[in-house]
Amino acid sequence: MTTLWDRSRQVAVQEIVDTAVRLFAEQGYEHTTIAQIAREAGISQRSLFRYFGTKEDLVCGDQAALGELLKRTVQQQPAEVSVWDALRAGFEVILTANHTPERVLELSRLIFNTPSLHARYIEKRLCWQAELVPIVQARLGSGPESTPDPRAKAIVATVFACVDAATELWADHDGFLDLADLYDQCLAAVRGHS
Repeated sequence: MTTLWDRSRQVAVQEIVDTAVRLFAEQGYEHTTIAQIAREAGISQRSLFRYFGTKEDLVCGDQAALGELLKRTVQQQPAEVSVWDALRAGFEVILTANHTPERVLELSRLIFNTPSLHARYIEKRLCWQAELVPIVQARLGSGPESTPDPRAKAIVATVFACVDAATELWADHDGFLDLADLYDQCLAAVRGHS
Protein backbone atom coordinates (compact mmCIF):
# COMPACT_ATOMS: atom_id res chain seq x y z
CA MET A 1 0.00 0.00 0.00
CA THR A 2 1.32 3.42 -0.95
CA THR A 3 1.38 5.85 1.95
CA LEU A 4 0.63 9.55 1.83
CA TRP A 5 4.34 10.21 2.43
CA ASP A 6 5.26 8.00 -0.57
CA ARG A 7 2.78 9.81 -2.81
CA SER A 8 4.03 13.21 -1.59
CA ARG A 9 7.60 12.15 -2.27
CA GLN A 10 6.69 10.98 -5.79
CA VAL A 11 5.00 14.31 -6.53
CA ALA A 12 8.01 16.24 -5.21
CA VAL A 13 10.45 14.13 -7.24
CA GLN A 14 8.35 14.62 -10.38
CA GLU A 15 8.18 18.39 -9.88
CA ILE A 16 11.94 18.59 -9.38
CA VAL A 17 12.63 16.51 -12.48
CA ASP A 18 10.16 18.59 -14.52
CA THR A 19 11.91 21.77 -13.39
CA ALA A 20 15.37 20.38 -14.10
CA VAL A 21 14.47 19.09 -17.56
CA ARG A 22 12.86 22.44 -18.46
CA LEU A 23 15.97 24.34 -17.35
CA PHE A 24 18.29 21.90 -19.14
CA ALA A 25 16.27 22.38 -22.34
CA GLU A 26 16.31 26.18 -21.99
CA GLN A 27 19.93 26.71 -20.88
CA GLY A 28 21.74 23.48 -21.58
CA TYR A 29 22.76 20.89 -19.02
CA GLU A 30 26.24 22.30 -18.34
CA HIS A 31 24.93 25.85 -17.82
CA THR A 32 22.21 24.88 -15.34
CA THR A 33 23.19 24.80 -11.68
CA ILE A 34 21.76 22.84 -8.79
CA ALA A 35 21.06 26.18 -7.10
CA GLN A 36 18.89 27.27 -10.05
CA ILE A 37 16.99 24.00 -10.08
CA ALA A 38 16.34 24.15 -6.34
CA ARG A 39 15.26 27.80 -6.49
CA GLU A 40 12.90 27.16 -9.45
CA ALA A 41 11.46 24.07 -7.75
CA GLY A 42 10.89 26.02 -4.54
CA ILE A 43 13.13 23.91 -2.32
CA SER A 44 16.54 24.22 -0.72
CA GLN A 45 19.64 22.70 -2.28
CA ARG A 46 19.88 20.46 0.76
CA SER A 47 16.36 19.13 0.12
CA LEU A 48 17.16 18.58 -3.54
CA PHE A 49 20.16 16.47 -2.56
CA ARG A 50 17.93 14.36 -0.30
CA TYR A 51 15.97 13.36 -3.40
CA PHE A 52 18.87 13.22 -5.86
CA GLY A 53 22.48 12.49 -4.95
CA THR A 54 23.98 14.26 -7.96
CA LYS A 55 22.99 16.54 -10.81
CA GLU A 56 23.33 13.56 -13.18
CA ASP A 57 20.75 11.64 -11.12
CA LEU A 58 18.14 14.25 -12.11
CA VAL A 59 18.42 12.89 -15.65
CA CYS A 60 19.64 9.33 -15.23
CA GLY A 61 17.42 8.54 -12.25
CA ASP A 62 18.00 5.87 -9.66
CA GLN A 63 20.11 3.57 -11.79
CA ALA A 64 20.66 1.09 -8.95
CA ALA A 65 16.91 0.52 -8.61
CA LEU A 66 16.48 0.25 -12.38
CA GLY A 67 19.39 -2.18 -12.56
CA GLU A 68 17.74 -4.33 -9.88
CA LEU A 69 14.45 -4.25 -11.78
CA LEU A 70 16.24 -5.30 -14.97
CA LYS A 71 18.00 -8.19 -13.20
CA ARG A 72 14.84 -9.34 -11.48
CA THR A 73 12.83 -9.24 -14.71
CA VAL A 74 15.45 -11.25 -16.61
CA GLN A 75 15.69 -13.79 -13.76
CA GLN A 76 11.91 -14.20 -13.61
CA GLN A 77 11.51 -15.11 -17.26
CA PRO A 78 10.48 -18.75 -17.74
CA ALA A 79 13.32 -21.20 -18.46
CA GLU A 80 12.05 -21.84 -22.00
CA VAL A 81 12.44 -18.14 -22.92
CA SER A 82 15.69 -17.56 -24.80
CA VAL A 83 18.42 -15.43 -23.25
CA TRP A 84 17.84 -12.83 -25.98
CA ASP A 85 14.12 -12.63 -25.24
CA ALA A 86 14.67 -12.56 -21.47
CA LEU A 87 16.98 -9.55 -21.84
CA ARG A 88 14.52 -7.86 -24.22
CA ALA A 89 11.75 -8.35 -21.65
CA GLY A 90 13.95 -6.72 -19.01
CA PHE A 91 14.56 -3.65 -21.13
CA GLU A 92 10.87 -3.35 -22.03
CA VAL A 93 10.03 -3.20 -18.32
CA ILE A 94 12.63 -0.60 -17.34
CA LEU A 95 12.11 1.67 -20.33
CA THR A 96 9.03 3.28 -18.86
CA ALA A 97 9.36 2.14 -15.25
CA ASN A 98 9.71 5.70 -13.94
CA HIS A 99 8.62 7.94 -16.82
CA THR A 100 6.20 8.40 -19.67
CA PRO A 101 7.51 7.72 -23.20
CA GLU A 102 7.60 11.49 -23.77
CA ARG A 103 9.80 12.02 -20.72
CA VAL A 104 12.03 9.08 -21.72
CA LEU A 105 12.49 10.80 -25.10
CA GLU A 106 13.46 14.11 -23.45
CA LEU A 107 15.89 12.39 -21.09
CA SER A 108 17.38 10.27 -23.88
CA ARG A 109 18.09 13.40 -25.92
CA LEU A 110 19.82 14.98 -22.93
CA ILE A 111 21.89 11.87 -22.25
CA PHE A 112 23.02 11.30 -25.81
CA ASN A 113 23.72 15.00 -26.48
CA THR A 114 25.58 15.86 -23.27
CA PRO A 115 29.04 14.28 -23.01
CA SER A 116 29.21 14.32 -19.20
CA LEU A 117 25.75 12.74 -18.89
CA HIS A 118 26.55 10.19 -21.57
CA ALA A 119 29.73 9.21 -19.72
CA ARG A 120 27.79 8.79 -16.45
CA TYR A 121 25.12 6.79 -18.26
CA ILE A 122 27.73 4.44 -19.73
CA GLU A 123 29.42 4.05 -16.35
CA LYS A 124 26.17 2.97 -14.72
CA ARG A 125 25.27 0.69 -17.62
CA LEU A 126 28.61 -1.10 -17.33
CA CYS A 127 27.66 -1.99 -13.74
CA TRP A 128 24.36 -3.39 -15.00
CA GLN A 129 26.19 -5.48 -17.57
CA ALA A 130 28.52 -6.96 -14.97
CA GLU A 131 25.54 -7.90 -12.79
CA LEU A 132 23.68 -9.52 -15.69
CA VAL A 133 26.54 -11.72 -16.94
CA PRO A 134 26.16 -14.38 -14.19
CA ILE A 135 22.38 -14.47 -14.76
CA VAL A 136 22.86 -14.96 -18.49
CA GLN A 137 25.57 -17.55 -17.88
CA ALA A 138 23.17 -19.50 -15.66
CA ARG A 139 20.42 -19.27 -18.30
CA LEU A 140 22.89 -20.62 -20.87
CA GLY A 141 23.54 -23.57 -18.57
CA SER A 142 27.26 -23.16 -19.00
CA GLY A 143 28.43 -24.46 -15.67
CA PRO A 144 29.70 -22.81 -12.50
CA GLU A 145 30.16 -19.05 -12.35
CA SER A 146 33.84 -19.61 -11.56
CA THR A 147 34.35 -20.82 -15.13
CA PRO A 148 33.73 -17.77 -17.34
CA ASP A 149 31.63 -18.31 -20.43
CA PRO A 150 32.52 -15.65 -23.02
CA ARG A 151 29.13 -16.13 -24.65
CA ALA A 152 27.37 -14.59 -21.64
CA LYS A 153 29.51 -11.46 -21.68
CA ALA A 154 29.19 -11.14 -25.46
CA ILE A 155 25.40 -11.52 -25.39
CA VAL A 156 24.98 -8.93 -22.64
CA ALA A 157 27.32 -6.45 -24.36
CA THR A 158 25.52 -6.97 -27.68
CA VAL A 159 22.09 -6.38 -26.17
CA PHE A 160 23.26 -3.20 -24.44
CA ALA A 161 24.86 -1.92 -27.65
CA CYS A 162 21.62 -2.60 -29.54
CA VAL A 163 19.49 -0.91 -26.87
CA ASP A 164 21.74 2.15 -26.95
CA ALA A 165 21.87 2.31 -30.77
CA ALA A 166 18.08 1.98 -31.00
CA THR A 167 17.46 4.56 -28.27
CA GLU A 168 19.82 7.07 -29.85
CA LEU A 169 18.16 6.64 -33.27
CA TRP A 170 14.74 6.95 -31.66
CA ALA A 171 15.76 10.17 -29.88
CA ASP A 172 17.39 11.58 -33.04
CA HIS A 173 14.09 11.06 -34.89
CA ASP A 174 11.99 12.73 -32.15
CA GLY A 175 10.34 9.46 -31.11
CA PHE A 176 8.58 9.02 -34.45
CA LEU A 177 10.20 5.65 -35.09
CA ASP A 178 9.15 2.59 -33.12
CA LEU A 179 11.79 1.94 -30.44
CA ALA A 180 11.10 -1.80 -30.16
CA ASP A 181 11.33 -2.18 -33.94
CA LEU A 182 14.63 -0.26 -33.99
CA TYR A 183 16.00 -2.57 -31.29
CA ASP A 184 14.88 -5.65 -33.23
CA GLN A 185 16.57 -4.31 -36.37
CA CYS A 186 19.82 -3.61 -34.51
CA LEU A 187 19.83 -7.05 -32.93
CA ALA A 188 19.02 -8.75 -36.23
CA ALA A 189 21.93 -6.92 -37.86
CA VAL A 190 24.49 -8.13 -35.33
CA ARG A 191 23.07 -11.63 -35.17
CA GLY A 192 23.16 -11.94 -38.96
CA HIS A 193 19.37 -12.09 -39.47
CA SER A 194 17.69 -9.89 -42.01
